[in-house]
Amino acid sequence: MADDYLVRIGKLIRDARQHRGWTQSQLADALGTSQSAVNRIERGNQNISLEMIARIGEALDSEIVSLGYAGPMHLRVVGRRRLSGSIDVKTSKNACVALLCGSLLNKGRTVLRRVARIEEVYRLLEVLHSIGVRTRWINDGTDLEIVPPARLDMDAIDAEAARRTRSIIMFLGPLLHRTDRFRLPYAGGCDLGTRTIEPHMIALRRFGLDITATEGQYHAVVESSAGPDRPIVLTERGDTVTENALLAAARHDGVTVIRNASSNYMVQDLCFFLEALGVRVDGIGTTTLTVHGVPEIDVDVDYSPSEDPVEAMSLIAAAVVTESQLTIRRVPIEFLEIELAVLEEMGLDHDRTPEYTADNGRTRLVDLTVRPSKLEAPIDKIHPMPFPGLNIDNVPFFAAIAAVAQGQTLIHDWVYDNRAIYLTDLNRLGGRLQLLDPHRVLVEGPTRWRAAEMMCPPALRPAVVVLLAMMAAEGTSVLRNVYVINRGYEDLAERLNSVGAQIEIFRDI
Repeated sequence: MADDYLVRIGKLIRDARQHRGWTQSQLADALGTSQSAVNRIERGNQNISLEMIARIGEALDSEIVSLGYAGPMHLRVVGRRRLSGSIDVKTSKNACVALLCGSLLNKGRTVLRRVARIEEVYRLLEVLHSIGVRTRWINDGTDLEIVPPARLDMDAIDAEAARRTRSIIMFLGPLLHRTDRFRLPYAGGCDLGTRTIEPHMIALRRFGLDITATEGQYHAVVESSAGPDRPIVLTERGDTVTENALLAAARHDGVTVIRNASSNYMVQDLCFFLEALGVRVDGIGTTTLTVHGVPEIDVDVDYSPSEDPVEAMSLIAAAVVTESQLTIRRVPIEFLEIELAVLEEMGLDHDRTPEYTADNGRTRLVDLTVRPSKLEAPIDKIHPMPFPGLNIDNVPFFAAIAAVAQGQTLIHDWVYDNRAIYLTDLNRLGGRLQLLDPHRVLVEGPTRWRAAEMMCPPALRPAVVVLLAMMAAEGTSVLRNVYVINRGYEDLAERLNSVGAQIEIFRDI
């Protein structure tokens, strides 16, 4: 029996390594061991401790086992089931993590309503707890209360939790107002290729933040008397860099102008939250933000983040690929208008209710009903642009949608180095996707999906795309090690089951 478990653990490690694109030698180097030892582990021929399994999981950013559970989570999907009824869109993952970071600006009590209970949020909560912030779920676990200490204990930071989320980079903006010297572990998260933090550094240096990167950590020193004497021009119109600049500007005693700012949904939610804290922000929804900073923030604040347009797009894609009639409620329409315009061009049959307002009092919502449609490939390529263009995170869903459309669709995912490569995992399920280069994929449709057993891609959106294709495939599929999906979606399998899917959660070990 023990030998059988070793073989099964070895197979999980091998699959995770191969999905990361590493050789046995590369994994051995990361672990400080030999290639032959890794080979023995993967063949089940070597005893392996829980400590070593944890080290391997950290190196591969893969949940090989979870202490306290029976093992990594997998999904068994019975396909070709039509969805029906209605499903609500949850609050925005990206807004919630920005607001958690933003709560560090406030010395008072912060309550965030309907926070997404996802792994990304849990990792940030672990980090916040480790530095002395008190948090608790209230109102039957739907809302989150955050109370900071008088002094943050940065020396006690939970480095392992911090490394598992790229959102930790957004601690830089608020922390430069809390302490003049601190350390942060390198940011982690999805495996999407090389992603420099230099745009963050360029913006935050203007507030006196100096960073030295050594030994897996950012060493930060703050010159508290510094501040921008002219507008900050972001070298990248990125969401997190804009949020970091906003967080730094919020408690800077003066007016900060941020140009080439992202105006995306999570940035707008952060701006609305800052206004609730008493920080005036002019230009919300545009690429020039003017922040009237407040040097001290000590208020009790209650804020409701808006719904997640990327989750809404996921649910739209689920209805399309399974040829279902499904009503998706609480869709943040202003952040999906381009996507829906493209889908209308492709022939999507749908209708929407009149607009109503989200709980934050600002974001426009609709209920959207999608019906089975005969889709044609779009004339133009699918490519993302900063808001108000097609959302960067929605591009992968068009791979699955294009696969059920008649004709060829070119998808150009120019932002990330690796993500387009993961879309070709759909070929394991019967798709016909040709990788032209690391950023361009040619999709041929329509597709006759077929069941398969496979490892979950290490990037969030491609992982969900694979799950949606499995829902459309004839037969029973298995998607192994879905931790990355749990990073960004709350109870996705159960919620899809509530509208007719048949997805079973199981564990091996």
